[in-house]
Amino acid sequence: MAVQISPSILSADFSRLAEEAKAVEGADWLHVDVMDNHFVPNLTLGVPVVESLSRATDTPLDCHLMIDAPDRWAPQYVEAGAGSVTFHVEAAAAPVRLAREIRAKGARASMALKPATPIEPYEDLLPELDMLLIMTVEPGFGGQAFLDIMLPKIRRTRELISKHGLELWLQVDGGVSDATIERCAEAGADVFVAGSAVYGAKDPAQAVRSLRAKAEETISAAAWACNH
Repeated sequence: MAVQISPSILSADFSRLAEEAKAVEGADWLHVDVMDNHFVPNLTLGVPVVESLSRATDTPLDCHLMIDAPDRWAPQYVEAGAGSVTFHVEAAAAPVRLAREIRAKGARASMALKPATPIEPYEDLLPELDMLLIMTVEPGFGGQAFLDIMLPKIRRTRELISKHGLELWLQVDGGVSDATIERCAEAGADVFVAGSAVYGAKDPAQAVRSLRAKAEETISAAAWACNH
């Protein structure tokens, strides 16, 4: 299984976004947190900034929409240049239709679950997705502590993915660092969003390499990967 690291621009210096994007060009994705001050209690950036970022970096953009009415807004982020768009199932009116629309426009479709949202009711939706995001903190703020109680949920999600034989990426977001990434990888995650662990480091590119190495070593020995 290929490990992917997606540094979160939320932890970068917003006055230097183009330079901050270039600082992590060894990463697989650049994670862009979009918050609307309605679905979550914070306000960040939107379509115009995503358009600018897509022109400023060759790293594909992974847009995480923590917003109300993603059915209306998500397609615009594909048009703005996002290579992957994640909507929250708690906010989507028609998640299957939305995932299909995102895919039809040429991006990867991803669905996110807040910590209290179980995976089991959405088992039948998994074939419609390219990635599933398990939040390991409450969405809305960067720099939160990792919630260990999400590890069983990651494991159950990986079991469902394996059960259906899907090539579905499993992403984790929230408190991912050198101290927590191995636990996430062992539980079944293969795509890792890291904010302060990357942009808070003296050398963001080296931080990406360090996170990748730890995750790769763990996954190489993980039972779920060996059985894949």
